[in-house]
Amino acid sequence: MTPQPPPPSGSRPHFTSMPDLALRDLGGAVVWTNDDLFAEVQNLIKTGPAEYRPATFGHKGQVYDGWETRRRRVDGVDQAIIRLGAPGVIYGVVVDTSWFKGNYPPEISVEATAVEGVVSAQELVDDAAWTTIVEKTPVDGDTRNPFKVDAKDRFTHVRLTMHPDGGIARFRVHGRGVPNPHFFRYGHFDLAALENGGLITACSNMFYSSPNNLLMPGRARHMGEGWETSRRRDSGNDWVQVRLAGQGRVSLVELDTSYFIGNAPGAATVRGRDGEDGDWFDVLPRTELQPDTRHRFVIDLDRPMTEARMDIFPDGGMARFKLYGLLTEESQAGLIEQWERGEA
Repeated sequence: MTPQPPPPSGSRPHFTSMPDLALRDLGGAVVWTNDDLFAEVQNLIKTGPAEYRPATFGHKGQVYDGWETRRRRVDGVDQAIIRLGAPGVIYGVVVDTSWFKGNYPPEISVEATAVEGVVSAQELVDDAAWTTIVEKTPVDGDTRNPFKVDAKDRFTHVRLTMHPDGGIARFRVHGRGVPNPHFFRYGHFDLAALENGGLITACSNMFYSSPNNLLMPGRARHMGEGWETSRRRDSGNDWVQVRLAGQGRVSLVELDTSYFIGNAPGAATVRGRDGEDGDWFDVLPRTELQPDTRHRFVIDLDRPMTEARMDIFPDGGMARFKLYGLLTEESQAGLIEQWERGEA
């Protein structure tokens, strides 16, 4: 079966189907802000949508599920610096002002920077060279405001600025992970992981949750942290396609149905191909799966691949999809050369 493109997403900008590189669940963190008196800045990178409960007042006023600063009485701006959980190329951002109706910022701007190693918040404030990726732009209140980004560089941190103050519920940074390839030489790693450069390229169905969840780090903590399709009423099956970190040889496949008890797939296959025009070949033949179980399969296959496709039969949910292996020498050398040229 030839993979088909994912279903249309209506008017939603295409970049929002890409992983959110700033998510706390991916390792993102807000490392600095100049003000979050009314509502904590760490709320910006929570996974779920912002919630609102009316008439929930604390000592500082209405409790908001977002970032809210005090009213400015002097010139200036309010800012937050976010360390990306997966450094990479940013394709777009979403400034979500949900529930902020009379207290959202009139305008915002976004900058990004790339730093080596682990640096302090003060070093980022004082010494980092920031590149503007979203110019100072008006935003609407109680709205998800999307902004496409044209920069092609790899970034490690972003700085969100409110002009001059106000509240933002969530900040999404959508893009593609680009890790330092020098780390790949130290043993087997997950070739499909978002943090290693893996990327979902096509999917048959994402009714209940995003297939990006399959490639998140660690174990899922509940069903909502996996990928789940709607119930099929035909003779077909659901599938997902992944571009790997680079050309590599897979030696272990992990299919994790944890927390999917009455809705786990009955079986699955995994196939691979080397290049977009290559022929698909079997990595894992059709194999029965158990509910709420972490399945691991050792693969005896000395064949390189750049893409993988998992088919589930007929539908259901999967918590994680991992493909452990090594990059080929040619791929590793090419990625390192690209890295040293400063290309992302």
